[in-house]
Amino acid sequence: MGVIGLRQFSGSGALEGLSRQRRNRRSRGFSLIELLIVIAIILIIVTIAVPRLGRMRSSAQEMAAIRHIQTIHTAQAGYFSQFGKYAESLAQLGPSPSGRVGPDGADLLPEDLADGEKGGYKFQVTKGEIGYVVAAEPTEYGNTGSRTFFSDQTMLIRENYGPEMATIESPPIQ
Repeated sequence: MGVIGLRQFSGSGALEGLSRQRRNRRSRGFSLIELLIVIAIILIIVTIAVPRLGRMRSSAQEMAAIRHIQTIHTAQAGYFSQFGKYAESLAQLGPSPSGRVGPDGADLLPEDLADGEKGGYKFQVTKGEIGYVVAAEPTEYGNTGSRTFFSDQTMLIRENYGPEMATIESPPIQ
């Protein structure tokens, strides 16, 4: 019986020593190598995610620019039905400076789009040979967009991949 008691005593002491080591290790926290590994993993994830996020943002701004061009076409149709001609500028399609709807301000576009810049793109409406021309270019090429757009009264939107402005000869958006 004495041998068994000794074994039980020495066994529980060994377990107590192991649990003390585990407690000490837990209270120390992470080692420097463990922290460096975690930081390296985070940096790899960020390196992969940031360029994709930028491309997704740029693509979203390009899609918004296309929708804004369609909005300008709708406003031009409304302007033509009210005044018998197309507007020669975005200001004519926007809110009236006097507060009264008229050819100088038909209130067909929101003020931010009528000012010519929205969502990372600059928009311009000019008088064309027959009707009107809409042009859109990124405010910061490569960052807010990598395409320029052209459209006219035919409502066909054309695009150019690159900083040069899209023209009537540019391919249409599919």
